[in-house]
Amino acid sequence: MQQRREKQWELSIDPDTVRLFVLKAKALSAAVNEDYDDGAEHEVEFDGDRHASHHHDGLVEEASENLTEEEFRELINDLNVDEAAELIALAWVGRGDFDATEWADAVAAARERANKRTAKYLLGLPLLADWLAEGLEVIGA
Repeated sequence: MQQRREKQWELSIDPDTVRLFVLKAKALSAAVNEDYDDGAEHEVEFDGDRHASHHHDGLVEEASENLTEEEFRELINDLNVDEAAELIALAWVGRGDFDATEWADAVAAARERANKRTAKYLLGLPLLADWLAEGLEVIGA
């Protein structure tokens, strides 16, 4: 874990907005991992007998997961360039690519890579929620 710094700068992105992204990312992660919690994907136990059948309405489940991902994408797409760069920089700081003293460098690097695929990039980060939360902690926000 990186050492926490005293807050030395103002963020363009509201820390509460970042916390909302953390919650959305956790919800997405939970939706993906829900079936794997007990190591017995789609196995249902009745009276001590395991059955490999799992009845579900796939469209409903898929729709709810897509809605969360769609909301996440919309929230990211609504960010301005500075906010998007800071969100990426927070993930990088939380992941350990940069430390708090390199915050300006992290934001500059994120701004350089800025494109229309910010949501796709962030959704591709496996521990996004943890890294964003850690990034906020590290920079003292």
